[in-house]
Amino acid sequence: MAKINDYYQKKQLMEKLSEELRALEQDQTLQQQLKFEDEVRAMMKEYNKSAKDVLQVLKAIDPSIANASTEAAASTRPRRPLRVYKNPHTGEVVETRGGNHKVLNEWRAEHGKDAVQSWLQS
Repeated sequence: MAKINDYYQKKQLMEKLSEELRALEQDQTLQQQLKFEDEVRAMMKEYNKSAKDVLQVLKAIDPSIANASTEAAASTRPRRPLRVYKNPHTGEVVETRGGNHKVLNEWRAEHGKDAVQSWLQS
């Protein structure tokens, strides 16, 4: 009986989605957006241009588009701060944003974690 219940639930869901789709298709705003999309695609095809080419043209017209696209592509997490460690024994400097650096791990194994942490410059 579980399969028949699943069948009727999915059938009801399909009917509901069909109604929502019909309502969307009647929406004038959606019709305008779809028409605009079709015209842009036709123009891209006519001039043999890709979406990337169109975006470059739009960035040239409005530079704020470049900022919006790079911000969207960038991670939402802020970058880790740059840390600079200087080994007082050798004078070697290591710049890292993470704690799992090969040279730092070697120093920690040789001199101890606390000693290496005290070498933090900035």
